[in-house]
Amino acid sequence: MTSPRDRLQDWWQGRRWSDDRGDTSIQMAIVFPFVLLATIAVIQASMWYFARQIALTAAREGAAAARAYQAGPGDGAARARDVLARTAGDSLAGYTVSAGSDGQRVRVQVSGTAMSMIPGVAGLQVHQSASGAVERWTTPGE
Repeated sequence: MTSPRDRLQDWWQGRRWSDDRGDTSIQMAIVFPFVLLATIAVIQASMWYFARQIALTAAREGAAAARAYQAGPGDGAARARDVLARTAGDSLAGYTVSAGSDGQRVRVQVSGTAMSMIPGVAGLQVHQSASGAVERWTTPGE
């Protein structure tokens, strides 16, 4: 003869197994949106980082061109636009280039918008700049 405790345990185990049907589907329905959101966030962050690197490369190239002997800030801006035309593609949209000099240093700044994964949502803004001393001739002792 089985004790009431054994009968209760048998009943509970039988009920537990029959009540578990569909639990995996519910768990996936709860967890999957978070997994999808995390995946999109990682891809979006990668696209922003890539656009940032494109802008930084263009700014550095522009600063190097503007620093050269007898070159001006306009030469640096033109070089940065040339680099962006070759490399930006859809990764850096709506970019602008500005360059300036105070006679001692030159600075080139590149701004734009990184591509967005979500249609209808604007991408993250990217602002990168590079600067350096202007090359000039000097005589010994100056």
